[in-house]
Amino acid sequence: MSLVRAKTGYPMPPEYLDTRQLEAFVAVMSIGSMTGAAKALGKSQPVVTRLIQELEQELGFPVLHRNGPRIAPTEQGVAFFAQAELFLSGLRTISERARQIETVQTSSVEIASIPAIAASIIPLALQGLPGDQFPEHVHVQSTASENVVQAVLARTADLGIASLPLDNPGIDVHWIGEVPCVAVIAVSDALAGKDVLQPGDLNGRRLIASANPYRLRMRIDRVFAEHGIEPGGVIDSNATYVSLSLARAGLGVAIVESVTLSGLPIKDVSVVPLSFHVPFHWGVITATGLPLSATVRRLIDGIERQASKLAKFRKHDSLPIV
Repeated sequence: MSLVRAKTGYPMPPEYLDTRQLEAFVAVMSIGSMTGAAKALGKSQPVVTRLIQELEQELGFPVLHRNGPRIAPTEQGVAFFAQAELFLSGLRTISERARQIETVQTSSVEIASIPAIAASIIPLALQGLPGDQFPEHVHVQSTASENVVQAVLARTADLGIASLPLDNPGIDVHWIGEVPCVAVIAVSDALAGKDVLQPGDLNGRRLIASANPYRLRMRIDRVFAEHGIEPGGVIDSNATYVSLSLARAGLGVAIVESVTLSGLPIKDVSVVPLSFHVPFHWGVITATGLPLSATVRRLIDGIERQASKLAKFRKHDSLPIV
C-alpha cells in the first residue's frame, strides 16, 4: 500500500495500524523505558525500538522524545496513548469472549465506570450477587466518563456508569442517580468546626475541584457564580480521591461528590455540608440494542439498591437538566 507523505516528513496514517506496534508503544509508555518494555513483551530492545519507529512513520507524528537512553512522550504521544490503551483493552475483551464462546463459558462481565462509582458502589453491588450466580470473570475498568461511553458504544463494556451530561446516540440510560456535593477540608482548618458552609465561608479560599469543565466542574462554577463566590485560586484534579488528598494536605477546600467518601473514607479531613446545592449526577448505561444478560440486569438493580443507601440520594428516570 502506498502512503502519502505529510509535510512533517512522516507518511499519512494507514487505514489500519499494526497491533504489535501499539503493544510496544503502550508497554513503553506504561513502564517508562525501551528496556523494561522489551522484557515485559519478551522481545529484544532493538525489536521494540523498531516497532515504535514504524508506528511513528505510520502515524505521521513522533510519539516519543529521545535523549540518549532517556525517553519521554511527546504531547501527541500522550494523547494517542489513551486511544491505543482503550483499543488494546477492547481487543483483549474480544479475545476473551472468543475463548469463552469456544469453551461455552459465557459467564463474564465487563464494567466501565467513573472512579467515584467504581470505588464505592460497584464493589457492594458485586458483593450482593448470589455465589452461584457470580461471573467466572469480572473486569472493572475505572476511567473517565468519555472513555466509559466509548467502551459501551464499542461494546467492549457490558455495563457503564458515567457522569452527566449524557446525550450520546447509541446508548440506553437506565436511570440517573444524584447526590449533593460536600466540602472536604483538613481537620486543622478553621472551617472544620462548622456544621454547614455558607457562600461567604468560601470567598477567597483556594478551590480544589474536578478539572473537566463540561461535567461536575460546570455545575460547581455555575453555582459559585450564582452565589457570588470568588475562590482565591484553584487546584484542578481529575479524580475525587486526588482532591481528597489535596484537601487533607491543607491546600484548599475540596468541593466533591459524596459518593467516593462512602467507599474511600480518608482520615484527617472534615466533611462539611454546603448551604447551597451542587448536584452530582451519574447514569447507568448500556449499548442500544445490546441484549442484557441476567447478570448485567442483576448488577443494574444492585447498583440502584446500594446507591439508595447513600445520604440524600435521588433517582431520576429521565435525564435532568444540567
